[in-house]
Amino acid sequence: MKSASSIRSCLGRAVLLAAAAAPVSCWSQDYPIRPIRFIVGFVPGGIADLMARSLGQKLTEAWGQQVIIDNRAGAGGLISMQIAAKAVPDGYTLLMGSSTQFSINPALRAGLPYDPIRDYTPLTQAALTPVILTVQPSHSARSVQELVQLAKAKPGQVMIYASTGYGGAPHIAAELLKRVAGIEMTHVPYKGGGDAVIALMGGHVQMSFGAVSTSLAHIRGGRLRALGVTSLKRLAATPEVPTFAEAGLPGFEVVQWYGVFAPAGLPSAITRKTSETLGRALGSAEFKEHFAAQGIELVHSTPEAFAAYVKVELARWTRVLKEMGIHEAP
Repeated sequence: MKSASSIRSCLGRAVLLAAAAAPVSCWSQDYPIRPIRFIVGFVPGGIADLMARSLGQKLTEAWGQQVIIDNRAGAGGLISMQIAAKAVPDGYTLLMGSSTQFSINPALRAGLPYDPIRDYTPLTQAALTPVILTVQPSHSARSVQELVQLAKAKPGQVMIYASTGYGGAPHIAAELLKRVAGIEMTHVPYKGGGDAVIALMGGHVQMSFGAVSTSLAHIRGGRLRALGVTSLKRLAATPEVPTFAEAGLPGFEVVQWYGVFAPAGLPSAITRKTSETLGRALGSAEFKEHFAAQGIELVHSTPEAFAAYVKVELARWTRVLKEMGIHEAP
């Protein structure tokens, strides 16, 4: 028969174990109970920032907690990736990630201080958007075909294009065009899509590869001319703009994806709750129409499906970039 002290000791250990387990249970039931930080690896005004602010507002409406947008631009999103990876996995730090950060940068750069698969909890894919090629209205080319013909007719003439930075989807789209069309162009990277558009309108570059949402107002206002989009289908936002495939480049497709992540080790209940709440926002007809008008297609996936997608995309871009001969920025 156990002594009274032995019984008290066992009960004491049981109480301690229950207390230790309580926070996880409380997180699952009561989360969130304070403001949430939503990290964005790019400057305000871009698609990642727009998506984070819009989804953050939806989370606030659903949960009654403030969502604070934390723009940590720099190094192609690397800074934001490091911050998110080191954060406590308690649901109070989210990351708006992109294919640049999770697929292209890891394929291009050796020795990154983060692992795109191991260091994060995928919550849901959020958006897909192609790249759009624009020129000034005075440019002699009125289509991708004419631009390619012009480049081939004057091989010694330097054609300079702007993008949102080395390794981003716009840069990859331009380099893919060079490869499949057999033309030469010189790359000038900028910190964001807005800067690239300003450079184009100022005459510092001859063309710009960028996000549809960044260029749309200038296209509609007649300040820029769109030559083509890199999706396989024309966009509802720019139905008059043909695809690169229509310009005689079959199968040409470069689409940037965005999604929401948390640090690795996020409790499964919080993972599920956050993903489902984001999914309801992304599935809203009004929300979809709002973003479609800007050339952005909203999507939603389960955490498991998104995790599998990220792995496939990383493998795909590692192979494609190797085949294209695109290496780490000098």
